[in-house]
Amino acid sequence: MDIATALGFALGIGTVLLLMVMDGDVSMFVDKHAAIVIFGGSTAATLIRFPLSTIIHGLPMGMKFAFNLRRITAHDLVEQISHLADVARKQGPIGLEKEVIEDTFLAKGIRYVADGYDSDFIRDNLERDRDNFLTHLEEGSKVYRAIGDCAPAFGMVGTLIGMVQMFANMSDASKLGPFMAVALLATLYGAVISNIVCLPLADKLHGRLIDEEINRSLIIDGVLMIRDSKSPGVVREMLLAYLPEHKRDELAEPATA
Repeated sequence: MDIATALGFALGIGTVLLLMVMDGDVSMFVDKHAAIVIFGGSTAATLIRFPLSTIIHGLPMGMKFAFNLRRITAHDLVEQISHLADVARKQGPIGLEKEVIEDTFLAKGIRYVADGYDSDFIRDNLERDRDNFLTHLEEGSKVYRAIGDCAPAFGMVGTLIGMVQMFANMSDASKLGPFMAVALLATLYGAVISNIVCLPLADKLHGRLIDEEINRSLIIDGVLMIRDSKSPGVVREMLLAYLPEHKRDELAEPATA
């Protein structure tokens, strides 16, 4: 689990709740009219922006990858692929079948090598798999960003509705308080949903997308070099380009042809 995401949610929601209970009752911040404006309006606008299939797929996928860290880092992938290149050189492609590979994308590529598929097939299949996965991940990011953009706007809509109702009933002082509460709570709900939930999730997913693009491209290049029987040293040196500068030195070693 990504501790930063969980901690951020807990801290953000906890801060808002703490401020609510410090000088009052949480129940005064609950209003069904404001909730209807925010959730109903944001849902409607998101449905207009995206196909239903994109929303159904993007929301759960986005939440999943916002909380789940990739188990294997790019650093570990370079090490593992270099090891697999060494196995392939010493034992041939058949030796790769005995290797236990945790990353499913890498395991798929190595299986293709062990089964003797040609380089063009491996490249086309893995690149298509990578691109489809990144497209779905980007859809999740876009859906959450759309909701984050809509929520404050519908908070303003709720505020305007509450103000209109308040001014239309100035003669009845007993109705001014409830209408003002609707106006203010709609803005509060929109700001919280946007700035604590949706926009941070969208940014987190964008970061995940960049990481996955780098890691899967690294895997594709590594698998193809193993398919072409490149030496472990050459494989390592070629894949180091995917790592940040400060992480290359500990893995770098003279390449051998």
